[in-house]
Amino acid sequence: MTTPRIGIGADAHPFAADRELALAGLDWPGERGLAGHSDGDVVAHAACDALLSAAGMGDLGSQLGTDDPKWKGASGVVLLTEIACRVTEAGWTIGNVAVQLIGERPKLGPRRDEAEAVLSEAVRAPVSLSATTTDGLGMTGRGEGLAAVATALLLPA
Repeated sequence: MTTPRIGIGADAHPFAADRELALAGLDWPGERGLAGHSDGDVVAHAACDALLSAAGMGDLGSQLGTDDPKWKGASGVVLLTEIACRVTEAGWTIGNVAVQLIGERPKLGPRRDEAEAVLSEAVRAPVSLSATTTDGLGMTGRGEGLAAVATALLLPA
């Protein structure tokens, strides 16, 4: 482990009528939540997968699988903190994580700074967020759910 490594992660979840939205480490009152074993936070989950990809440690499912009841309903920030610890324990320093949310709503801009602060604290490194829509195309464009794509830079400890 002498060179930096870059990883990519992605996640998508359909909306669930019976949940409030947990996204980018924040609660979004009045917004439909996402289905999933944990809270469905696609931003946090994509960041987890990007970190694990860069470290060569598999993916979120292989590390914190749905067969372990400990993670049922867990916050995305709790999962991200756990993954960041595992990556660090494996000999890596997290340089940064960048995540792009894909969906029509909620509008990330008004809460971007708040979300970046929560996620950055979880990984103990800078996390930047951006968002885009698909102009009505696909699952996210039809308002059926949300997706996110992330990249992470790891440096040897």
